[in-house]
Amino acid sequence: MQDTGQRLAPNLPRWATTLFAACAVAFAGSTAPARGAGCPGHPDALGTSRTLVVDPAAHPRIGTMQYEETLPLRPGEVVLTFDDGPLPRHSNKVLDILAAECVKATFFLVGRMARQFPAGVRRVYDEGHTVATHSENHPLNFNSMPAEQARREIDDGIEAIKTALGDPARLAPFFRIPGLKRANTVEDYLASQGIMTWSADFPADDWRHISASQVAQLALSRLAAKGKGILLLHDIQARTVEALPTILRELKARGYRIVHVVPADSRQPATPTEPWQWRLHPPALQVARTRWPAPPRFVFLKEGSLPMPDATYADSYGHDGAALQAAGRPRRAPTTGWPRTTPYSVANTLGFPIPALDLFAIQAAEASALGTGQIRHLAGPSGSRPPRQRANARPATAIAPPQSLLPGSAPINAAGLKTATGVH
Repeated sequence: MQDTGQRLAPNLPRWATTLFAACAVAFAGSTAPARGAGCPGHPDALGTSRTLVVDPAAHPRIGTMQYEETLPLRPGEVVLTFDDGPLPRHSNKVLDILAAECVKATFFLVGRMARQFPAGVRRVYDEGHTVATHSENHPLNFNSMPAEQARREIDDGIEAIKTALGDPARLAPFFRIPGLKRANTVEDYLASQGIMTWSADFPADDWRHISASQVAQLALSRLAAKGKGILLLHDIQARTVEALPTILRELKARGYRIVHVVPADSRQPATPTEPWQWRLHPPALQVARTRWPAPPRFVFLKEGSLPMPDATYADSYGHDGAALQAAGRPRRAPTTGWPRTTPYSVANTLGFPIPALDLFAIQAAEASALGTGQIRHLAGPSGSRPPRQRANARPATAIAPPQSLLPGSAPINAAGLKTATGVH
């Protein structure tokens, strides 16, 4: 059962996939018909598992390619949709393939195609499929055209399909914007008319120039990534006709189920649902359980010491001895071990050299003042007056020679000072 849940809802947590698988089995056993039931001549047909009735007024926009909401599908359920028909040479083959598997789908038809092939429109309805609209001319600029022009495209397409069907009640109030070129004004107008805007959950890119096998591969891989949803195809493409049998066969082999969607009316009310079911993956199912973080496991390595490099491997300059020998240079014997000690020479700082007496040469007048104890101010710059001496100033005394001398120096007496001449 858990494997079934992982296949149908691969992006959900493990506990959620188990719950979904149980619900899917319960629903399948209680409400879904047996595979191939009601499909005469095809007991192994894929079939249609159930019919989903929706109210466009309650959910005006669906499809997670553009909107937050999508159809309330169970895990593993798929809704097939086809655009741009009817084109008899391809659309009729698509209808034949679906009929062989008793699969019901939704067809978004173009107005001018319906005017040209009204019988194709009636066949879609007569074979039990849902008939919806896709504009009058399939313009690819709905997102930029004037609002009035967009309304005409919508209304004219609806009128063409109603005319082809012969009964307006046979047309479902579903609309898909061509090229998915959405615009708020377009969606608001559709909602005001009670029409549900359909996008899709994943396409198969069958409008591109790719092979039929690529179309099938894209459809199945994208469905597997989503787990469920609305598949967008085109019934006017030859590659789609070729890929469709493979898609249906693989859907059956992988356990997927087809859901047919119809609008609610006075005869059949909308299928009861919860708001969270209109999300592709409900947020409540993606919330992880709160747990305390596990304590970290530390790995303590044993302490050790690195071996000392072999001193004999390198010469006294740190060069690689083997490399020197290979280069033809003699290898020097190591002189010291590793690490080496570097000798430093310490200068003799116990004495200072004797300063020359010329450094102390001063004016003759200053020398005389030093001898008498009187200091006379030297003349300043031209025109300046010497500072006035205060009356109570104490006379300067002669500078006494130091009593202790630095080692290597000699005493200097005032009488031995040289007299400098020519110094201003």
